[in-house]
This record gives sequence, C-alpha cells and structure tokens, in this order.
Amino acid sequence: MQDQNPPIIVIGAGMGGLATAIRLAAAGCRVTLLEASPAPGGKMRALPSLAGPVDAGPTVLTLRGVFDDLFALAGARLEDHLTLIPQPILARHWWADGSRLDLTGDTRTDAAAITAFAGTGAAQDFRRFDALARGLHQAFDAPVMQAPRPRLAAIALAALLRPRLWTALLPGRSLAGLLRRHFRDPRLVQLFARYATYVGGRPNHAPGVLALIWRAEAAGVWAVQGGMHRLALALADLARGLGVEVRLGTVARQIVLHQGQVRAVDLADGSSLDCAACVFAGDPAALAAGHLGPGLTGALRKSATSPRSLSAWVWSFAATPGGPLARELIHHNVVFSSDPQAEFGPIGRGEMPNLPTLYICAEDRAAGTIPTGPERFEIIVNAPPAHPDHPEDFAKCHARTFQRLRQMGLTFHPEPGPQDLTTPAMLGQMFPGSAGAIYGRSPEGTLAAFARPPARTRVKGLYLAGGGAHPGAGVPMAALSGRHAAAAVLADLGRTSA
Repeated sequence: MQDQNPPIIVIGAGMGGLATAIRLAAAGCRVTLLEASPAPGGKMRALPSLAGPVDAGPTVLTLRGVFDDLFALAGARLEDHLTLIPQPILARHWWADGSRLDLTGDTRTDAAAITAFAGTGAAQDFRRFDALARGLHQAFDAPVMQAPRPRLAAIALAALLRPRLWTALLPGRSLAGLLRRHFRDPRLVQLFARYATYVGGRPNHAPGVLALIWRAEAAGVWAVQGGMHRLALALADLARGLGVEVRLGTVARQIVLHQGQVRAVDLADGSSLDCAACVFAGDPAALAAGHLGPGLTGALRKSATSPRSLSAWVWSFAATPGGPLARELIHHNVVFSSDPQAEFGPIGRGEMPNLPTLYICAEDRAAGTIPTGPERFEIIVNAPPAHPDHPEDFAKCHARTFQRLRQMGLTFHPEPGPQDLTTPAMLGQMFPGSAGAIYGRSPEGTLAAFARPPARTRVKGLYLAGGGAHPGAGVPMAALSGRHAAAAVLADLGRTSA
C-alpha cells in the first residue's frame, strides 16, 4: 500500500530513472516519473525507418542479472516481458588488410581463434590478458560497481591480495599502454583498446583498469527482439504496474528548494508538484549549469561533471546491404581504422576523426538469419563532445563512413540521408547540460572512477541516478545507479528497502 505523503519525483525515464522508480515503488513509495520526451528510454531511443523503429542508442544488453533482479522486485520475470536473444559471437572484427576475428567470450574458443588469426604467441598473450581482466573484474565488482560509492580501502586490499593486477593499476598507466605490454600484435591492442570508448574515453588516456570491461562483455551479450528500445518500454510498463505515475512529454523546469531542501518540482506548463524528495536522472552537468534552477549549481563538485566524455555521430536507417561483406555481417560488427591516431588525434582536438573505427549493428540479424529486403542498421562514429554542427559535417561524415565501407566491400541501398544522422550537437540539445557527451564525465585519468558523483548530492532531498552518476556509463551501470539512488532515498526518509 503506497503512502499518501507527497510523492518522490524522478526526473528522467532513462535506465537510471526507470530503475529508481521501480525500486522505490516496490518499497511502497508513491512515485511520479517525469520524462520530457514522448517515449521512455533516454539515450535508449529509436527513430522511424522503412523497416520499423531502429535503435539510435545502446544496441545490446550485458550483465543481464541486473535486469532479472529488477523484474523480480516487481514480482515478474524478464522473459515474460521481453525476448532476449543470446549472441554466440560477441562481435565480428574487421581490419583494412582483410583480416577478421570473431570473439565469443569463451577463453578456450577465443584462444583458438586468435591462434588462427595471429599465431600461438598471440594466443598466449590473450590468455594472460584474459586472466588479468578476469581478476580486475572480480576485484572491482563489489567495491566499485555494486557499492554506493567506490570503497578505496577494499580496492587497495584487493590489489594487495592480487599482485598480478598491479600492472593495470599503476598511476598513469593507460589502457592502450597496458595492452601494448600484453600483446605483440597491434590489431589485438586496437581491438581490446576499444573498450575505453564503451565508457566514453580515448584508449591512450583512459586508465588500464578498464580492461575489466572485456570480462563483463565476455560474461554474455543479449540482443532484445525488436530493438533495445523495447527494454525501456517494458520497464516503463513494469513501473506503471507498481503504481508509478509515468508522465511522458512532461518537462521539469525547476527543482524548488525551501530552506535548503527540495520541496517541489515546477513544470514547463506552469504547474508545480510537491515532493518528499527528487531524484534527477539526467546528466548531472545540467545541475551545475543551472538548468534546474540557480539554487542547485553548487549541488556537486566541479570535478564530478568535468571533463566530458566522448560523443558520437550516429546513423540509424533501413537499407538493403550489398557487396561481398553483406552476407558476413552479424548483429555486432566493428570495422577498425588502419591508424588509431587518425581517429583519436582529431577527436582530442575537437574535430571529426579522419579515419574512424565504425561500429555497425545489423539489428535484424540478432537471431543469426539474414533478412530479405531492407534491414535496420545503426552505425556509430566516435566524436568529441561540444562539437557544433557545421554545414559540411553531413557530407564529411557520410564520406568517412560509407565511402570507407564501399572500399571494404559493403554497400547500402539507399544510402542514408541527413534525417538519419544524429550529431553531437543534437545530442546536446536532447540532453541539456551534456554538451553532447554520451557517457557523462570522462573516464580518463587514474582516479576518474572516484570523481563520478554518488547518489547523494550536497542539497538535502536531491539525489542522482543515470549514466552520469556512480557507478558510471552503460546500460547495466545506469540501472545499478538506480539501486543506489533508491537505497539512499529510502534510508534518508526512514523507509525500509525491499
């Protein structure tokens, strides 16, 4: 039975906001969830295409247990609401020299594939790296990802007990630097270095500890039948079933304080909603920029939101693929740049990369079959944040994406137009305060993980959730932030968590 006190208001129906609302409602709280867009999901969004809604955000699900737990809280099962399709191949990787490598997440299978790809020495390198990444994941899961805020003492103890992890934890040791110590084949350095971009960092600047992302992905990857945006729709339905009032197309204009404590949220339509507490599940930088009221600009330390992570140019379209590569595409594909410096050098200068790595999601191939007729595709090109739109950007990005793919043996008919491209500037408009950064604060720097803001802010009654808060970017991480936010709210209001 939900109480009749003022509701707890959650602003933003992305993964963090949805998870927070579900957990609070499951604990018996009255919850109102506000979302400015006409659909839930935040960055997990979809655009119309000739073949149906096509994803324009995250493309696969990892750490499935986070969502199994969330559905179980509501007395439901994930598989009763969504069809998840396990991916036997995590990703198919191509290089300009024509070489190709599939990885599955199974150490023995992947070592055999790498032996065929680059020889026995490279396979030995991989096994050593895989063991290191596994150790890092085990050591950092509980004290970082599962904890409300990083526990430095527990991390230090884990490092002391596992001396083999020290090489990844040395101050100034970048992910790319760590990989160059482990792999003699530069293609494998490039492959595993891409995990820095999963959380919005550049491989030569992101810390070596991010090697653990490999083991998080190796634990399993699932596609959602119909597209990832269906996960957001299912979570919104789950929230409604628990009594959450989900108000889509509703813009929060200001979080109102009284005597230094959150008391209400003013809406853009001129109305106001009283609240017992407020969880902001947008980019925390919006608070620092004053988008939710001048009284909140000091709610966080400046280092909690700056510097910014990477952004992206995102193509979302339907087309019929052609060329020799067309039949070889699987759900998750990566076409690597022949020169990483030609990608990340310009990005570091705030420019479009000259020779980008291209991530291609063939959305309709999740079940391993090749459709006939137009298919849905999402192609992601890494970008710097705060990149303004220029008249020539479409033509440049189009050429650096599709001309390159034609050279590799992959064509699309019809090729996408300007309406199919989401730019960093557009992302900045959709997500106020973000400057187009997809992953919140940058993960670059030895102590970047400790700089992300936790659930509690300096303002009483104001909490954070989402990819910009601890434990960080990514679909499961944003959902875990909802667990931390809900627990903090319940503790501060004297409630008992489910």
